[in-house]
Amino acid sequence: MNDLANGDERNLLRERVWEVHQRLQQRYPETRTLLQFENGYQLLISVILSAQTTDASVNSVTPELFRRYPDPSSLAAANLTEIEAIIKRTGFFRAKAKNITAAAQALVERFDGEVPSAMEDLLSLPGVGRKTAHVIRGTLFGKPSIIVDTHFSRVTRRLGLTGERDPVKIERSLEPIIPSEIQHGFSMRVNFHGRDCCTSRKPACFRCPIVQLCLYEDKRMSES
Repeated sequence: MNDLANGDERNLLRERVWEVHQRLQQRYPETRTLLQFENGYQLLISVILSAQTTDASVNSVTPELFRRYPDPSSLAAANLTEIEAIIKRTGFFRAKAKNITAAAQALVERFDGEVPSAMEDLLSLPGVGRKTAHVIRGTLFGKPSIIVDTHFSRVTRRLGLTGERDPVKIERSLEPIIPSEIQHGFSMRVNFHGRDCCTSRKPACFRCPIVQLCLYEDKRMSES
């Protein structure tokens, strides 16, 4: 009986996921990351730098970074002090400088200078966690990827799709209800929606395209 109830609940959640995705797809037709990159190496380094800062901040430093270090080999051999000076405005720049040079070294030494697609290989790179790995897998390789960041966590909880707060638990709880073929697109659109409309302190419920599907108790249906 419990299995049947759980199965029925999952089916209802899957239906809601599809409806949410369809509505957000109309609002956010593009799913390209806001980070600016030209190849896998640049995306990897940019996502590592994006930890605890904004995409705009990362985009402000990467043109100079990639001009001076255009490939993994040049970054792997770079002087840490020089890298720190370039990426300082992204915050935690000393740790990030170590991570990106070590990640570049790993690419050169273990992956022939190419960004790997396997989750275990990505997670073996310094500075790469599950969120970063999913961004890489979904963006570069078209793999199923649930990208759990602050915005995604907030919106999916408000929608009642998960009650979890730990990123890994959120990912695991949503895997069965988000079809693999839309996981990356769903993740990106929910992220954009969290930035644009379903913000933390003042969600704009009055202009939200999925407000009818939302279980958030503190809905704000006017601009005031």
